[in-house]
Amino acid sequence: MGATGSIGTQALEVVQAYPERFDIQVLTAATNAELLVQQARTFRPRVVVIADESKYLGVKNALRDIPVTVLAGEAALEEVVRDGAIDLVISALVGSAGLRPTVAAIRAGKDIALANKETLVVAGQLVMELVQKHGVNLLPVDSEHSAIFQCMVGEAGATVDKIYLTASGGPFRGKNREYLTSVSCEQALRHPNWVMGAKITIDSATLMNKGLEVIEAKWLFGLQARQIDVVVHPQSIVHSLVQFADGSIKAQLGLPDMKLPIQYALTYPDRVENNFKRFNFVDFPELTFERPDTVAFRNLALAYQAMEAGGNMPCILNAANEVVVAAFLKGNVGFLQMSDIIEETMQRAVHMAAATLDDYMETDRKSREIAVELVTKAKNLYHIAK
Repeated sequence: MGATGSIGTQALEVVQAYPERFDIQVLTAATNAELLVQQARTFRPRVVVIADESKYLGVKNALRDIPVTVLAGEAALEEVVRDGAIDLVISALVGSAGLRPTVAAIRAGKDIALANKETLVVAGQLVMELVQKHGVNLLPVDSEHSAIFQCMVGEAGATVDKIYLTASGGPFRGKNREYLTSVSCEQALRHPNWVMGAKITIDSATLMNKGLEVIEAKWLFGLQARQIDVVVHPQSIVHSLVQFADGSIKAQLGLPDMKLPIQYALTYPDRVENNFKRFNFVDFPELTFERPDTVAFRNLALAYQAMEAGGNMPCILNAANEVVVAAFLKGNVGFLQMSDIIEETMQRAVHMAAATLDDYMETDRKSREIAVELVTKAKNLYHIAK
């Protein structure tokens, strides 16, 4: 799911390298019909889904000469993951759109390679309960969570004292609020280490991506907020660390390449040889670590607040963030305004201590309405200021 995005295209590169291991049954995309058609011709799935129903006929006509079923719409995403031929679903959709299809896949007993962190941010408790109920494997694809997962292997029964999620610091590491007042979208999209999609790149620049990862880690590894720390590591070589009860720390290191955690999730519990570029300590004589600046980058602090509040508050945080990032990418709000709008949305939306899947979806809808209203007001002030 999400085959045409950054994670999806890299996952297909991994799949293509091991034709004896993998067989693509279904490919889905949100709107990128042209790339979906190209992928369908290369991988010959039985089914493709284009979520944007207006592009259905274009995709269907473009693939009429090969034996592939073409479906469209969000409901089709939930339907195809139940296919009996599927063993593993790569959930690489962007944002909360990944929640319902991932839940449908879990309920159908499919193992999940999870790149869509919002699934656990929005409805972590519900999702993890379903994972246990249906006995599926939930394998993290995010480099940080893959690192934690790898450090945990072989440590059954060990008590975890704390985990450290590493952050590059993004393109504005070390900058103060005064500087951030006038940064542009183009600047924010210039990540120093990673090649990612636009949304996650902006999240990285604001440290919201790390905040969402903190919430995801809570559910993936059954931790409390006090057990999850974030450290800024500009070189992006140490992908995360686990400290155990005896004080020992294990870390997973490697060059910043998402294909490595993708491959680990797809081939787990095996480690499969590849030709990826290798890390060499001589090339990185200095690995540094520092505290994140939660005054200049308030989103990380807001994420911790949402996690502490629990219930549907992380869902509110995520919905507001998706709205403000879209607005920032269009040049309608400033960099610092994003945090202000998220915080006010968290204050105005109705907090629920416990929620069903429908409750989460309704929370998402109402939170977006609040955030859109706030963006509209902020937009006018932002353009006047510019």
